Amino acid sequence: MTSELLEIHPQELNFTFELKKQSSCLIQLTNHSDQYVAFKVKTTSPKKYYVRPNTGIVKPKSTYDFTVTMQAQIVTPPHLTCKDKFLIQSTVIPLRTAEEDVTSNMFSKESGRHIEEKKLKVSLTSPQQSHVLTIINGDLKQDMNHETSSLGDKAGQGVENIPPPQKVAEDLMGFEIAKDTVEFRETTGVEQFKTSIDDTKELNADSNLQSSLLEDVQELKSTKSTKEMKFDDSFEGLKSKISFMDSKLKVAEVAIMKLTQERSMATLEKHKLQSELEALKMKSAAAGRTIQVGFPFLYVCMVAVMSVVIGYLSHL
Repeated sequence: MTSELLEIHPQELNFTFELKKQSSCLIQLTNHSDQYVAFKVKTTSPKKYYVRPNTGIVKPKSTYDFTVTMQAQIVTPPHLTCKDKFLIQSTVIPLRTAEEDVTSNMFSKESGRHIEEKKLKVSLTSPQQSHVLTIINGDLKQDMNHETSSLGDKAGQGVENIPPPQKVAEDLMGFEIAKDTVEFRETTGVEQFKTSIDDTKELNADSNLQSSLLEDVQELKSTKSTKEMKFDDSFEGLKSKISFMDSKLKVAEVAIMKLTQERSMATLEKHKLQSELEALKMKSAAAGRTIQVGFPFLYVCMVAVMSVVIGYLSHL
């Protein structure tokens, strides 16, 4: 494809860096074609940045804005250098495709689509540097506008009044002197601006380094104290759990001893009952045998009486 699918503005993400503060950057995508274009945003540091939305559809002859937010940082990078990068992928999609249907598979090279990729760098700027730059640029523009307007007024008056050639030469000489003065002021202002920026960078770097070191030390101390408190709490909790388990174990041991004693006593009683039962069985068997061998006393008496009667009758 000869033309780009999307025009990206700006070409570099610039964030105003402040410790423990978020910073946002607006990116605008422009579609100059007559086709629907889907896009997806990727970054080398997904946990550091918040992109919303990270996917979308740009309609023909229209623009689409998305915001990149840098999360609050606790450490200042040296010299405000940042190596993070963003990748914006774009591809042509069919008509009536919804944003919910835009998936990561559309931007894979295996899909056979034409994928256009553009990389964006990240730059960081301190708030003091941005403020100084705005003030100095405003002063330089004001001086240059004042000088240019005054010279324009002089030139206009000379044309209208048509002065003699000597007067025109003097005005031209004055114009050149004024031009040199403006250039000198501009050069001096730029040099002063560069010097102030360098001094500001050094001061900011030193102050940011000191503040970051102090914050790191404080965070380490707070983290250490928090960990020690957590360790103490966990150790005390573990000790209490161990003592509780020991008490339960002792109670279980006492219960086991009682059950063992009761079981032994029950066994002894069982054996005693069995022996008594055997003795009763033996006594009952012996008593049964005695009754079967002998005769009852009444039976003996009846036999004796009958024998006496029979003997008496036989003598008659």
